[in-house]
Amino acid sequence: MAGGKKSDLGVRTVSAVVMLAVAGGALWAGGWVWGLFVGAVGLGVFVEWCALARKLTASAAGRAAWYLAGLAYVGLAVTTLYLLRGLVPPVGATPLVVVLGGVIATDVGAYFAGRTIGGPKIAPAISPSKTWAGLAGGMVGATAATFITFALSSGMTANPLEKVAIGCVIAVVSQLGDFFESWMKRRAGVKDSGRLIPGHGGLLDRADGLMAVLFVLGLVTGIATGFTMAAQ
Repeated sequence: MAGGKKSDLGVRTVSAVVMLAVAGGALWAGGWVWGLFVGAVGLGVFVEWCALARKLTASAAGRAAWYLAGLAYVGLAVTTLYLLRGLVPPVGATPLVVVLGGVIATDVGAYFAGRTIGGPKIAPAISPSKTWAGLAGGMVGATAATFITFALSSGMTANPLEKVAIGCVIAVVSQLGDFFESWMKRRAGVKDSGRLIPGHGGLLDRADGLMAVLFVLGLVTGIATGFTMAAQ
């Protein structure tokens, strides 16, 4: 059992590093490379979402509703992901790096804290492995990543309290996205959303937290923009 846990930990860590490297490479390249990366992520996630939806209900109307919800959810998330790359100096790509780094750090921090500390489960009926200690570890990880990103950026500033708030919000929303996907899989009666990533399941399994953070960010900024335009 201990050997299995170590192996699982190693694979998850490597997966996080690879995701960061691929996303970072596409982010650095920009242009059509970034567009292709975002499009591939969005298409892969939506296809897996639809596959889950077909198992969630046999009703044509129910499936159509899930498809439309997925289109809105994934569509807004990947649109936000794409647009964040196009922000101009002095802000530049810092917000995107904060989001990507925060989500990955949440996953790593939650895993380490959950395995090391354990303790009470958050919602065992939905995700038996998620603990409150893991959530706290994820918040610490995301906050640390936020501080590091701001320290390396010359275009954005924030006071320490704002950085902590950003990290904590990213961690909480990311974990909610994880729970939501776990709930979908349990309702659908499947372990993974797909088989795209050998040994890890599908793309949605790895991007569930990121999709949630991007969706909320897109929703909030969209509403804020709407209010701003209405006030002018």
